[in-house]
Amino acid sequence: MNPTSIQVIGAVLFAIAILHTFSVGFFSRLAEKHPAHAGLWELFAEVEFIFGFWACVLLIFVALTANAEVGAYDAFTEYLDGRDFTEPLFVLAIMVVAASKPVLMFASGIVHTVSRVIPVSRPVAFYFTVLAVVPLLSSFITEPAAMTLAALILKDAYYRKNMSSRLMYGTIGVLFVNVSIGGTLTNFAAPPVLMVAKTWDWSSTFMITHIGWRSAVAVCVNAIAVSVLFHKELAHFELGGHEESNPVPAPVVILHLLLLTLIVMFSHHARVFIVVLLAFLAFAHAYPRFQDRLILREALMVCCFLGGLVTLGGMQKWWLQPLLDTMTETSVYYSFTALTAVTDNAALTFLCSQVDGLSDAFKYSAVAGAVSGGGLTVIANAPNPAGQSILQGYFKGGKVNPLGLLAAAALPTVMAILAFRAI
Repeated sequence: MNPTSIQVIGAVLFAIAILHTFSVGFFSRLAEKHPAHAGLWELFAEVEFIFGFWACVLLIFVALTANAEVGAYDAFTEYLDGRDFTEPLFVLAIMVVAASKPVLMFASGIVHTVSRVIPVSRPVAFYFTVLAVVPLLSSFITEPAAMTLAALILKDAYYRKNMSSRLMYGTIGVLFVNVSIGGTLTNFAAPPVLMVAKTWDWSSTFMITHIGWRSAVAVCVNAIAVSVLFHKELAHFELGGHEESNPVPAPVVILHLLLLTLIVMFSHHARVFIVVLLAFLAFAHAYPRFQDRLILREALMVCCFLGGLVTLGGMQKWWLQPLLDTMTETSVYYSFTALTAVTDNAALTFLCSQVDGLSDAFKYSAVAGAVSGGGLTVIANAPNPAGQSILQGYFKGGKVNPLGLLAAAALPTVMAILAFRAI
């Protein structure tokens, strides 16, 4: 290895960004102690913002360390022009549209329809459907939208009705794991897959035949297991009828699904899907009665994270290549499953996409490992904080205990490991 000075700086900044993710609690406490600057400290407590911030620091170093012949401006722009930001922009577009009220209403209708044909008591059938069907729908409506939908349904149907602490943790543990692995039926919905799909030429057909069907097995087994374990408690819940208080007309739902399809069709052409996003925003502004709050902030934060990852990742190949060359398919799988618990899984897979000469089996193990551990902690998968924010008020003390979540997600994670490694 003979890294340049800027490559070393890039590696150091990437390490600092990883360490920063462990200190988000410190910045949250600063926000509470210093309300005058709470907005700034809260930004530094956002995992998605962290990588974007340190990517900006890297760009400053790129400009400052440029030689006199190139110049700071040219070095800055040349490095950015050499990065491909199509995937971060695509995530921004699809998250906003997929999480819109008409699309979520359509997905919610699927959940209610499926639950009615399952031959067990209605509360148990509905609970199973939310934990099985919604995570699998994340492959089409994206993981953040699926997490939001599932958490809202669980909150209204179960959490607000005096669930036991064991059922609360069992539910959120399965939900986090299932959403993490459930987005692998396609190549565009889960960030850990999206960040490598173009580089490795992984189509949705490839995903469902190699990874997706195994994920579906694990999702269903996890949902069945928790439903059976708590079926006596679940049977006592009373569910209201599925009546939309402010229904969206069918033509509006169809239009939203069409726009979502266009974004997916042109996922590799940013100029096209950004125009589709703008058309959607124009329609949403013209007809606000058909919308709830658009998740623009959340989508922009995830885009910031992925954009920062692309920017910082361009400087990591010099040390990553020899490191991965020493690892086997098995070691990379279990290493990534463990590492996912302490850093976002998209970061791990994206780093692998920067390395040349990886075997197909190695690539499979990297992605499967990265999604397997996505439910062990809140920061393991990007949608987890959204689910936690919706449900945490019903836990003791208004917070989800990290050790409680780890314990609840352990067995569902083992099931995911078995699905990816044993079948």
